[in-house]
Amino acid sequence: MFKSLKAPGAMAVTLAAAGILMVTMGSRQSMGLFVGPLNTSTGLGIATISFALAVAQFAWGAVQPVAGAVADRWGARPVLLAGIVLLAVGCALTPLMAGTWGLIFTIGLLTAMGSGAASFSVLIGAAAQKLPVAARGSASGVINAGGSLGQFVFAPVVQKLIQSLGWMGAMYSLAVLTLLALPLVGKLVKGTVAPAAGAAAAAPAQTDIGLRAAIKNALGDRSYLLLHAGFFTCGFHIAFLVTHLPTEVDLCGLPPSVASWSLALIGLANIVGSLVVGHLVGEYRSKMILAIMYGSRAVLVLWYLMMPREPWVFYVFAVGLGLTWLATVPPTAGLVGKLFGVRYLGTLFGLTLLSHQIGGFLGAWLGGLAITEFGNYDWMWWADIALALLAAVLNLPIREAPVRQPATAVA
Repeated sequence: MFKSLKAPGAMAVTLAAAGILMVTMGSRQSMGLFVGPLNTSTGLGIATISFALAVAQFAWGAVQPVAGAVADRWGARPVLLAGIVLLAVGCALTPLMAGTWGLIFTIGLLTAMGSGAASFSVLIGAAAQKLPVAARGSASGVINAGGSLGQFVFAPVVQKLIQSLGWMGAMYSLAVLTLLALPLVGKLVKGTVAPAAGAAAAAPAQTDIGLRAAIKNALGDRSYLLLHAGFFTCGFHIAFLVTHLPTEVDLCGLPPSVASWSLALIGLANIVGSLVVGHLVGEYRSKMILAIMYGSRAVLVLWYLMMPREPWVFYVFAVGLGLTWLATVPPTAGLVGKLFGVRYLGTLFGLTLLSHQIGGFLGAWLGGLAITEFGNYDWMWWADIALALLAAVLNLPIREAPVRQPATAVA
């Protein structure tokens, strides 16, 4: 699976990017665990707190194309350093905010923009420009797995910190943990990759048409827009679950540990899913992989609705979700690269992530409205099923040539 990363320096660059994403995504994906404690402490209401987290979903996506464009123009180092520091500052300031607007400013904007600037678009774009063409699919899978490992590690740790230090102490601790990613930035941006024996170090040179023209061409491409539509559904699904799964568990009368371990299991399973899918994008067409993953989510949610609300059901549900959770990133980024090259991958994939997070905003916000108005999430689950099926269908017409298998070398 990792043969394509055998070029000297390729694994080091990939692991540095994965390590950064582990910290930033681990912090971000643990925010849902603060909903209950925040509500109890501030009395702001779940709908208000959900709205702040919904703003965070949108801000995380909105900053991606901007961060990608800045990194494409001036390099990834300043973008990543600023993002990590901003994430830490947002966590540190959150306990000082008692009102709605303060919460929106810290969790909704600062932490989201910081984690977004040090996330997929910049990390995958920076790595792709250093790696041989054959290594990019596997590398994106490994990088993506780093984010999933962060969720697996951070969710139970943050839950334990909340229980032992209170939510304020846990938030301060999260700020300190975030800074652990800073040393990895240098290893990513200063890393060098030599071509593996018999492999090209990079794709054939492409004509640089400029950022504005690249964006215009992409937005006029039907396949790119269909990819955006599918990724919108992915964002809706993930944001709804990561924000409201703890409340769903509470509604079922189960302890908070079920929620934290469910989130951790999602992250653990997605490590496997990301690595497998990262390998598969070099073997099969990415659009077919995406269609299968989106369709499987609809089936899984339907299964969950038919089952009793027991801890084991949540754990099985979490593992099933985790196999495709953010494993959609490698084939989506790969498709963008196939369609338009890697020169402006940070920007163009960043725009795709913006679509993902518009869906994320709606998933987090509408979930809060649903629980406030109806006392349950029933209609959200059915909306999730419908959108997942739609996303599966929309990926099928995307323009993508069959994958060419490399010729076997003869001794």
